Amino acid sequence: MTDTTTDMAGKTAEGCEAAEILASARAYVDPELRRAIDTLPGSLRRVALYHFGWERADGTPASGHAGKAIRPALVLTAVRALGGEPALAVRAAAAVELVHNFTLLHDDVMDRDTTRRHRPTAWTVFGAADAILAGDAMQALAQRLLAEDPHPGASVAAARLAACVMELCAGQHTDCALEHRGPDEVTLDECLAMAEAKTGALLGCACALGAVYAGVGREEIDALDGFGREAGLAFQLIDDVIGIWGDPEHTGKPAGADLAVRKKSLPVVAALASGTPAAAELAELYGRPPGGTEGGAENAARAARAVESAGGRDWAQTHAADRMSRAMGQLARAVPDPEAAGGLLALAEFVTRRTH
Repeated sequence: MTDTTTDMAGKTAEGCEAAEILASARAYVDPELRRAIDTLPGSLRRVALYHFGWERADGTPASGHAGKAIRPALVLTAVRALGGEPALAVRAAAAVELVHNFTLLHDDVMDRDTTRRHRPTAWTVFGAADAILAGDAMQALAQRLLAEDPHPGASVAAARLAACVMELCAGQHTDCALEHRGPDEVTLDECLAMAEAKTGALLGCACALGAVYAGVGREEIDALDGFGREAGLAFQLIDDVIGIWGDPEHTGKPAGADLAVRKKSLPVVAALASGTPAAAELAELYGRPPGGTEGGAENAARAARAVESAGGRDWAQTHAADRMSRAMGQLARAVPDPEAAGGLLALAEFVTRRTH
């Protein structure tokens, strides 16, 4: 068997393992999520159930996709990797998933995104106010789940999750602020710091909560937080690539949506900083108001070509691989046994090798 064939088989095996872990997490966490959401007041419950894909806009049952469950899977897999009992951390896993979906509801409003998971976003159906309030309620539910959890690590987990939410909000604030600055006024370091706060923080927190519920020491908790943060940055880099070049049939979003609204994603900022002729073309395109006279779709396609020509796509993919290497180093500190760390490794590989 050739090295290439062996590598492909390894990727397939990792993908199958990750899919099993994600499916198991969904089976563990969904009932807890449903119980929590069912306690919301009626109007907010309706928005939440629609957002998760469990109901249609008219309140009738649906079998939509509630997401991949990556974050709750990280909680439960981290517990198992450190010798704990995953069943005892289900509330913590559900709390992390509620916080993640609180951010999605708010992000969709702020970014004016009209599609998520292949259907209209909650704010386009119920209005921005109801979507924001449903997100607020989800965050409160997350804290209540931990406050009512008898596990001895619950109070530490609640404090870490609250700190994470503040970091998420700061990251989102920075993201919004960057959108009001010119294409030559944003640095890669700023964008990387913003991405760590917006994406890496919650993945790191998910891993750290798993370590807390496994009852290990501060060193292992912090190392798993670092693993999640580095993997989260790799995830964001790949997500930004998909946001520009992903297939709408898989992503559930229009092609080039980030470019059409002049989003300063990591590949874009890397391209703008390249000093190439393509960078100058991209800066000119990004200097135009969204939806100009030439048409948003045509400009988005031109911008995608410019980002690629200026090296933004290659930079993002290379930097994602570097971040994954750093993540592996952090994982080895927390879980030295490769067999025990296998589930967390499979999840990290899954999110950074995905194509949609």
